[in-house]
Amino acid sequence: MYAEFYSLGAAEEVTGSKHVIEIDGTSYLIDCGAFQGSRAEAERKNRNLGIATDRIESVILTHGHLDHCGLLPLLVKQGYKANIYATPATRDLASLIMMDSANIQARDAIYLKTQAQKKGEKFDWTPLYTEHDAIAAVGQTVGISYNRPMFIGDGISLEFYDAGHILGSAIAAIKIKKGGEELNILATGDLGRKGKPIIRNPAIPEMAPDYIILESTYGDRMHDSSDDAVKKLADIARRTVKNKGKILIPSFAIERTQELVYYFHLLVDDGVIPEIPIFVDSPMATNATTIFQVHPECYGEEIKEAFIKHHKNPFGFNSLHFTTSVQESKALNDHEGPLIIISADGMCEAGRIQHHLIHNIQDPNTTIMTVGYMAENTLGRRIRNRESEVKIHGEWFKLKAQVEEINAFSAHADYKEMLEWLKEVDTSLLKGIFLVHGEKKSQVFLKKYLEENGFPNVNIVKYGKTYELS
Repeated sequence: MYAEFYSLGAAEEVTGSKHVIEIDGTSYLIDCGAFQGSRAEAERKNRNLGIATDRIESVILTHGHLDHCGLLPLLVKQGYKANIYATPATRDLASLIMMDSANIQARDAIYLKTQAQKKGEKFDWTPLYTEHDAIAAVGQTVGISYNRPMFIGDGISLEFYDAGHILGSAIAAIKIKKGGEELNILATGDLGRKGKPIIRNPAIPEMAPDYIILESTYGDRMHDSSDDAVKKLADIARRTVKNKGKILIPSFAIERTQELVYYFHLLVDDGVIPEIPIFVDSPMATNATTIFQVHPECYGEEIKEAFIKHHKNPFGFNSLHFTTSVQESKALNDHEGPLIIISADGMCEAGRIQHHLIHNIQDPNTTIMTVGYMAENTLGRRIRNRESEVKIHGEWFKLKAQVEEINAFSAHADYKEMLEWLKEVDTSLLKGIFLVHGEKKSQVFLKKYLEENGFPNVNIVKYGKTYELS
């Protein structure tokens, strides 16, 4: 048996996960995500899948974030006909994400064509894929529940374990048995954290892996404690009430929005903060919250007890409002404070959050609160870095709003949490760790940190480089 591993995305960068395990010339693709960054770079990277679809036996989808599932419709459009394996919750969330992406691209095409016509310029840009392609990708997705092994190729079995990252996220345990030889591989996807609300802690797979493909998003960072983060959240809320201002929270529609709603719910219930109108201004977040409600198999015990035993909805309360129409969204900009707006996109690169920023970024009574990872060269990273002036929709705006960062809400394990997880895994047969999904600086730190703590064979994966699996 000859086996090798290589990466076609999220190698020495964070977004666009696309990794390949090749067994005797047959390829198994782990994730097929969209690159998120500047428009020009995203366009260049997302147009090229880097692999012929007829070489792929199966696709393994670890979870439903765009940077892991966002190019599956393109894969199908280019001729992939076989199965895509995911947990049932991931299938539902990925369907939502891919359809939304197709809709955004369709709207972008109309907008960009209109702008080009106004300038008398030639326009030939087309979306990567359409709703039809997204629907086809969902149709090829096979749901596998946690801890239910399934063969996905000749001598290749797959078992999902809860990654504790977002609803339905999975660690992929891949067992290969061919020609009397065995090879075990763990692919973490995005590894979550212990003690998060709503979902369970990352599981420890019942496998002794030969290799681990490990994400490294927070490879050089430590998270604040959840208690400190909730206290900071309360302090910002009270300050906002006093100043009659607004809190703008750029948030991914899946997991982060539901978690924030949950924390605000607890703070109001406990009398820590007064009721403040909270608007979830994202149609996708509204739909995602509905998906959360129909997948209790992914809940932690605290949520199960509240939601199932006591029929108490942890995702909704009196001061919470979900906007649906564009008109409702626009009206929020005329709404007097105090109020909280949670809106997508999480990195501020698209969506309704950009319009809220345009109307509020120059108001010192506004607080922009970042609660997750902001990729390099995104508007969210520039705001988080407190640049004095930022460009939105082609216009420059002074950053006069207050900027707060709470990284305890991140769904990614930090470097100490990754080490703790690794020490619980049976690494008695471990030959090597491959670091993916991280910026170079983070990976260099994490490699050194892991090597100093008993894991000597750590590789920072290079784009397109082939690594033999013995």
